[in-house]
Amino acid sequence: MERVKRVAHLVLALTIPLSLYLELSHGDRVWLFIVSCLAVLPLAAWIGASTEQLAHRMGPTYGALFNATFGNLAEMIIAIFAIRAGLPDVVRASFAGSIVGNLLFVAGLSMLLGGLGRDKQQFNALAAESQAGQLILAVSSFLVPALFFRTALRTHHGSLIHQVSIGTSIILIICYGLGLLFTFKTHKGLLGAPASREGEKPGRLWSRRKALALLLVSSALMAVVAEGLVGAVREAGHRWGMNEIFLGFVVLAIVGNAAEHSTSVVLAMRNQMDTALNIAMQSSVQIALFVTPVLVFISYPLGHPLDLIFSPFEILAVGLGVAIFSYLVMDGESNWYEGIQLLAVYAIIAVALYFLPSTIQAH
Repeated sequence: MERVKRVAHLVLALTIPLSLYLELSHGDRVWLFIVSCLAVLPLAAWIGASTEQLAHRMGPTYGALFNATFGNLAEMIIAIFAIRAGLPDVVRASFAGSIVGNLLFVAGLSMLLGGLGRDKQQFNALAAESQAGQLILAVSSFLVPALFFRTALRTHHGSLIHQVSIGTSIILIICYGLGLLFTFKTHKGLLGAPASREGEKPGRLWSRRKALALLLVSSALMAVVAEGLVGAVREAGHRWGMNEIFLGFVVLAIVGNAAEHSTSVVLAMRNQMDTALNIAMQSSVQIALFVTPVLVFISYPLGHPLDLIFSPFEILAVGLGVAIFSYLVMDGESNWYEGIQLLAVYAIIAVALYFLPSTIQAH
């Protein structure tokens, strides 16, 4: 089994130079999209392995934040290239999809695989409640600007959404900074992980230099692969009959968050649910309160403003994802069937998005 895993990883690693070749030689765009998606997987695995090593040294909370940051760095790079290519709708969909994907798909898969063979898994309920509060703030930041835009549009003042988006982004970044202060300073003792449990002993630790070197190299390669991925996404969607919202919400969101996906699930299977859920929650919070507002500012110089005008379906999906996830984690315990419930909700949303008619995708 271990030999099969090594061969599979080697094959996937070979897609990295192949994606670079297809991009430089201007090869078929659909094949470039497929190969680039595959190339992201080994890079995400390397990012996950290095951040997991660093997480053992930093502790569950700091380790989860570090993992989420570098996992979201890949998505931010993909988003910048997409904005530059004039695909703001795809970027907004990918951000909404990242939040929902982390809360429903990643956390659901973690609960399912981590709960198999165990009656339940426990984690810090107060930490989950704190993160859920920040996610509710994220839903508000999606809902209010969108409603404002539709109201302002009726009075022929739709351009005011630029000021509202910038003002909202400033508030979100401030709240994110204060959230870090709350988690790592004023309430550090309450929000930390419980004592070590079964299965939490780490294996052989790498040196700090080795882990950081692999992390930096993987992130740099991810940036290069991301450019080819974004350049081919529109052509791939056109040939496969997929709408832009589905491509952003499901495909790019899953590919961009592959690091969190793999690491969170592996840690849950080792009964490290505090770190596993922290990765999913920290990643969602960081996308909503930091990455999205930062991209709003970056988008203006790029000539394609990324205003906070999320579609009604995106707002509904994020609100539903936050609500069901918050409800299930409030007791500080999880089991495999709760994972099934989260995955089922995600599958329902994905099916609906796939068949969403193009005539109602516009904001």
